[in-house]
Amino acid sequence: MAGIQSETRLKAWGNSIGVVIPKEVLQHEKLSINDEVEIIIKKKMNPLKEVFGKLKGVKARSEKTTDEILKEVNKELASRFD
Repeated sequence: MAGIQSETRLKAWGNSIGVVIPKEVLQHEKLSINDEVEIIIKKKMNPLKEVFGKLKGVKARSEKTTDEILKEVNKELASRFD
């Protein structure tokens, strides 16, 4: 699939929602008004929220203290990057 990837925000446009395409993208793709385009929409996720969201409630299900869990995580990370 040819094209360029860009991030933007949804904007209110009357009773609808519009997507603003940055000028740089328009220039790169040589787009102008009334050109037909294909848009693939994917909600942008924050990786930290994803990770911490998955860990939500872990302590409640664990008998380990937060310090013990953090020490285990640090040990695992150190073993991967040493």
